[in-house]
Amino acid sequence: MRNPLSDRITGIPSSGIRKFFDIVSEMKDAISLGVGEPDFNTPWHIREEGIYSLEKGRTFYTSNAGLKELKVEICNYLNRRFEIIYDADHEVMVTVGGSEAIDIALRAMLDPGDEVLIPQPSYVSYVPCTILANGTPVIIELEAKDEFKLTPEKLLEKITDKTKVLILPFPNNPTGAVMNARELEEIVKIVVEKDLFVLSDEIYAELTYEGNHTTIAAFPGMKDRTVLINGFSKSYAMTGWRLGYAAAPRVILEQMLKIHQFAIMCAPTTSQYAAIKALQDGDCEVESMRESYNQRRRYLMHSFQEMGLECFEPHGAFYTFPSIKRFSMTSDEFATRLLMEEKVAVVPGTAFGDCGEGYLRISYAYSLKSLKEALGRMERFVKKLDGKV
Repeated sequence: MRNPLSDRITGIPSSGIRKFFDIVSEMKDAISLGVGEPDFNTPWHIREEGIYSLEKGRTFYTSNAGLKELKVEICNYLNRRFEIIYDADHEVMVTVGGSEAIDIALRAMLDPGDEVLIPQPSYVSYVPCTILANGTPVIIELEAKDEFKLTPEKLLEKITDKTKVLILPFPNNPTGAVMNARELEEIVKIVVEKDLFVLSDEIYAELTYEGNHTTIAAFPGMKDRTVLINGFSKSYAMTGWRLGYAAAPRVILEQMLKIHQFAIMCAPTTSQYAAIKALQDGDCEVESMRESYNQRRRYLMHSFQEMGLECFEPHGAFYTFPSIKRFSMTSDEFATRLLMEEKVAVVPGTAFGDCGEGYLRISYAYSLKSLKEALGRMERFVKKLDGKV
């Protein structure tokens, strides 16, 4: 029998995030600090709208691009928060989570041989989605000394005549790094000069802790060069509703929509009605969740200091990225021993790129009670490695 599988897909490794959590699911009394999922319930008034839509029999397909009412609210949100105006009919589409938007944007924009610049450490999907779209991933290794931000120097180093797209993953998963307006302005100059396009993944835009999020799409000349991706999973605790969106120039969005039509049809109808309510009346809940995350963020930073672990201070998302380099262990070895000896699951930094070696991703999208128990176990493990117990 001939090989039924594609060489391209078999050459892509599975997500490095899942390994430890398959073990955790069968380990009694284990605590997981690895999955990037809010521990809050979706706010009640949003759930209620979803329930109401079912009771009203709204179980039909929507238009491929999504409910007009939802697209209008997305445009209102982008204008209200970032002072950027999009056309709901031609520049916005609703997707099945932000992940689908990343996938179809790259498929719509890339030809074989086109290079995509991917700053790492970063979300695990960028590289495989680039490969599946026939593009060539080019890694830009970010460093703690730069606060894991993309610098103009690092960007210029990697640009060639084949470079087409820059992925901008801020606020960043896994580091929590944020880029401010001044820093983005330097990137904009290069993007325009080198005639690049930007895929800006802003799924954590509402989870910033020092000042407001800045989108690169709002800079002069950048709206026509940017595919802005966002969604409802992180800000509104709606992970299981599977709803995201893309805002992009019409010429790009029309081709993204074509792929979406053939592969997906439309995003879940119930989720779309709930998302309308989220955008209309969800600001207070978002603020409340952000305050809780900020409290947890500060607790983790204090705990790492007490343990003697170096950790860049994250200013966005809900992750910390402490260094474990002083233990002369790989990230995978440290995470494996921590899980087996103390029943605490974290993600090795290498899951987010080779330059993540020597770091761990620890999520604080968990209750303070769970965090205190897990960090207590981790402190005991660190003392053991230091020979103090």
